[in-house]
Amino acid sequence: MKRSLALSMALLLAMATAASAYADKKQKTDSGRLLSGRVIDREDQPLVNAVVYLTNTRTRAVKTYIVGPDGEYHFPALSPNIDYEVYAQFNGKKSDTKTLSQFDDRQQVSINLKVDTQ
Repeated sequence: MKRSLALSMALLLAMATAASAYADKKQKTDSGRLLSGRVIDREDQPLVNAVVYLTNTRTRAVKTYIVGPDGEYHFPALSPNIDYEVYAQFNGKKSDTKTLSQFDDRQQVSINLKVDTQ
């Protein structure tokens, strides 16, 4: 009797721990991912007023961000279950297009975008 009670208690504790871990993981994914980075030139200098384009590859919806003096951009609350493509444009020149994959499970991803301005 004592053995089965101890076994039942251990099983309940394991189930509660698993439920708590699932809830923590779900809460993290519900808040989404953060994509950030810098837009820079060949000399690694920030490109002020460059425009960063973020495309949802499933819906083809596009978000944009105009970088400030530090060259940084931020796209918060991105779905963890969607691939995104990101590139920057400055004075008619474009960076390479980079992909943020749904298989990359990091909550915060940094991708720098280099634009050859010459």
